[in-house]
Amino acid sequence: MELFDDETLEDLQLGGLFLIQKKDGFRFGADAVLLADFAKGIASEKTLDLCTGSAVIPILLSAKTATQRLFGLEIQKSIFDTACRSVSLNGLEDRIFLTCGDLKNAAEIYGKRSFDLITCNPPYMPNGRGIQNPNSEKVIARHEILCDLEDVIRVSASLLKHKGHLALVHKPSRLADIIYLMRQNDIEPKRLRFVHKSPDSEPSLLLVDGSFKGGTELRIMPPLYLYNADGTETRELKEIYGR
Repeated sequence: MELFDDETLEDLQLGGLFLIQKKDGFRFGADAVLLADFAKGIASEKTLDLCTGSAVIPILLSAKTATQRLFGLEIQKSIFDTACRSVSLNGLEDRIFLTCGDLKNAAEIYGKRSFDLITCNPPYMPNGRGIQNPNSEKVIARHEILCDLEDVIRVSASLLKHKGHLALVHKPSRLADIIYLMRQNDIEPKRLRFVHKSPDSEPSLLLVDGSFKGGTELRIMPPLYLYNADGTETRELKEIYGR
């Protein structure tokens, strides 16, 4: 497949998979890779990735799981078009199905109670906070302009089957909001894992898994360290990336 001048081809280092990315536009980060690995053990016949962006999470899950139907919803047309080309490049058209649309309309697009698992790497920053990148793709991907955390959790609750799971990656500062909104929408937090850049640093990310109408029992998992004290990658991070 031909690349445009403003694109690069990223080797996902997993099952011969590649991803087309814009050189200066939205690019996936480690948080998406960590979320795909965190969610891989959740049994699912039908999975949806909200705010799918480059579709890196469905593409990774196609190799990490046996799920035969992986869906992705992305609102930005330019990013959606590139994601579709990545799906075609990897020959995954029979497993990954992408839609360009608004997350707030997801129940109308897919139907309620349709998914066993929903993943989401949502915008982290509340609208109006922080320094906003002049590139509109990055602004929308990083800031809660077109959807916010409440939208993600509320919509997920309408899409999940009974005992279905929602797996999120977010900032630790939003943990209280996440737990409150999950419980408000009948999603019970089941697993929580903090991600640290190094053993002596505060967590920079959190991974949380909740079950729709699940029982009240939360497991705090061991922390995930990305780098050792000497700056080298930890063994677990290498395993996640397949290095």
